Amino acid sequence: MKDKDKISVIGQIPVAVGDLSHLKTLFFHHLPHLTGTIPPAIGKLNNLQLLQLTSNSLSGSIPEFLGTLQPLNVLVLSSNKFSGTIPSILANLTNLNAIWLDHNQLTGNIPESFGGLQGSVPELHLDHNQFSGLIPASLGNIDFSVIDFSWNKLQGDASMLFSAKKSTEIIDISHNLFDFDFSNVMFPQTLTNLDISHNKIRGNIPSTMTGLQDLQFLNVSYNQLCGQIPQGGKLQSFDSFSYFHNSCLCGAPLNVTCKK
Repeated sequence: MKDKDKISVIGQIPVAVGDLSHLKTLFFHHLPHLTGTIPPAIGKLNNLQLLQLTSNSLSGSIPEFLGTLQPLNVLVLSSNKFSGTIPSILANLTNLNAIWLDHNQLTGNIPESFGGLQGSVPELHLDHNQFSGLIPASLGNIDFSVIDFSWNKLQGDASMLFSAKKSTEIIDISHNLFDFDFSNVMFPQTLTNLDISHNKIRGNIPSTMTGLQDLQFLNVSYNQLCGQIPQGGKLQSFDSFSYFHNSCLCGAPLNVTCKK
């Protein structure tokens, strides 16, 4: 926002912001006394490309009119008090390549429509909410760069998020209720961070993980994994805390000898 377009923020986002018809970036960050809901006036900003309302005290639902802002390519609503469900209409934003809805009080399912997100290598941050239920299988069709579903109540199979054909760098599905066989999961070579801890994931750690040369962080603890930790690659460079509290994992770096 240019200096001449700056607006004093007292209490709530002023409706006058909707008169800034050429505005491309709207940014309200770390204003703990900024309260209220997202005003309908923002729906008039037809040239908006980045909407960032972060670390404030905004509340209410995420309005459906945001799904009409076609130029929008970054939507960041992190660290507020938003509640309710995600509007499925957000998937209509064909230029959207980053969605940050983390650290709110959102509930319900991840919309089926999100399987049709068309942004270029999108980021999807839904962590630290209260989402529940199964995740749409159609999410497996998207080449995400970052997926963060951690600290929710999501269930079922999340294996569709993994693929050797993708360019995903970060996958964090920790602290949920996911339950699937990890044994045959295939990994993108671009993976740098993987956290599947605190779920009900079972099976073995695939030997293909030894080929992940860019892996910098790994946590598979607090699951139901079993068998020997594959030897090689970077898997022994992580400490035992990355692997502990599983059903019967063994081998280095755990101090548990594998039974012959």
